[in-house]
Amino acid sequence: MGSSWLYLVVKKRKLIKLKEKFFQKNGGLILEQQLSRQEGSTEMAKIFTVEELKKATNNYDESRIIRQGGFGTVYKGFLPNNKIVAIKKSKTIDQSQIEQFINEMVILSQINHRNVVKLLGCCLETQVPLLVYEFVTNGTLFKHIHNKSNTSAMPWEIRLRIAVETAEALSYLHSEASTPIIHRDVKPTNILLDDNYTAKVSDFGASRLVPLDQTQLATMVQGTLGYLDPEYLLTSQLTEKSDVYSFGIVLVELLTGELALSFNRSEEVRSIAMYFLSSLKEERLFEVLDDHIAEEGNKEQLKHVAELAKACLKVKGEERPTMKEVAMELAGIRKMEMHPWVNDGEVLEESEYLLGEISDSSKQNSSSKTAEYDRNTPTRKKFFNVPT
Repeated sequence: MGSSWLYLVVKKRKLIKLKEKFFQKNGGLILEQQLSRQEGSTEMAKIFTVEELKKATNNYDESRIIRQGGFGTVYKGFLPNNKIVAIKKSKTIDQSQIEQFINEMVILSQINHRNVVKLLGCCLETQVPLLVYEFVTNGTLFKHIHNKSNTSAMPWEIRLRIAVETAEALSYLHSEASTPIIHRDVKPTNILLDDNYTAKVSDFGASRLVPLDQTQLATMVQGTLGYLDPEYLLTSQLTEKSDVYSFGIVLVELLTGELALSFNRSEEVRSIAMYFLSSLKEERLFEVLDDHIAEEGNKEQLKHVAELAKACLKVKGEERPTMKEVAMELAGIRKMEMHPWVNDGEVLEESEYLLGEISDSSKQNSSSKTAEYDRNTPTRKKFFNVPT
């Protein structure tokens, strides 16, 4: 009896020492220092214990698995306060980048945007850190547009709203976060939907923070085939325009219902970008649109979104619009559906004016607005060639 008790005590001590070892190895002390500077902040990340997350997932029971992939596994968890969370168990982490991982985690935990999945905290007592996110109820965008077993196809109106919300989230990450963030893996499986089909951009495992004095980063190429910016692939120079290219692919998927990469298509159009752009060039847009989208969608609206996707897919990053410009353009296009009594040209003019307004917020009256819009039109046409 005494020997069994002694064995359990020794085993428990070993486990405690192992947890402490992982905690230090995974940057726990650095994170504690970072978080101590944020005390009093309502957005502060929490450091969870390994026991808390084991209990939350019923010891990582298979029935709690939400998603699996090359990155690892995501589990559904229940915290003691009945809050439902998603717990990401990654496969590996580069030990040389622990400090960067901690810095990124602190910054991501401070992001508060309705269309970005909220990072709530982490656990550093395991070999590979566990990340805890808000739970989003309705699965991925990929499931809704590519799963043919879905009984009803997603309407165009909802697809367009998801595009607007995703663009706004990426624009926020690029332009408004305390430190600019390049997502680096924008794709439908990383866009989650809630019960109201509100989009939430997720999975920042590949993301990179951009120092405020830089516009590009030299990195090892990382991302998903079919969505990778060709310029980034060639140069290894990561910029915010890499996300713009990937978002262009997502726009094309929303329009066509086709996969980003398909071996069912001939080699020259295996990539959806090539397939879509060649169809646009040959004026066959309505032949490649998802059938019910072509039937139910506002035709002018569909043309404008297609042209915007084309602008996002420019080979040279400098010729692509920014995500802020993309978000504004999509918001203007969406008004065609929301206000059908408004002339399409007027809606586009308003959208175009907003794009010009980024650089000049001092316009006072309608006549000065028109003059300013005229001056900004050539800049805008560099990106958008919308048919009339």
